[in-house]
Amino acid sequence: MSQIEESIEVDVPVSVAYNQWTQFEDFPQFMDGVERIEQRTPTLTHWTTNVHGVKREFDAAVTEQIPDERVAWTTVEGEVHQAGVVTFHRLGDTHTKIMLQLDHDPHGIADTVGDKLGFVRRQAKGDLERFKTFIESRGTATGAWRGEV
Repeated sequence: MSQIEESIEVDVPVSVAYNQWTQFEDFPQFMDGVERIEQRTPTLTHWTTNVHGVKREFDAAVTEQIPDERVAWTTVEGEVHQAGVVTFHRLGDTHTKIMLQLDHDPHGIADTVGDKLGFVRRQAKGDLERFKTFIESRGTATGAWRGEV
């Protein structure tokens, strides 16, 4: 099991960063290798990924959600085994720190080798950087789900 921690600061209010993060179907716009996410219920998503030609599908469940503070999840079915939490920290009226903690259990030899070479860590860091570019260029979220889990 790999444990990854990454963070980034974004120049938007905490509510904007949080609201955008709750828009799972928009993740392919900034997450490399994510082809599609289907929101099946308020707490269940179905993911289709394609990383270096390896296509996978899996379901993930939101296990905790507190508006403007955190979103936690775990995979519940499929070939990917991970759990994580994203927390949002107000640094000012228009400045937010986003922290990602991810537990990733590599599946198969390719995942194990990629994990040992730091691929998952680099992917997480790149996804956060692309999220920063995405949300700062918009200045507003594409939607919001402010329910609690």
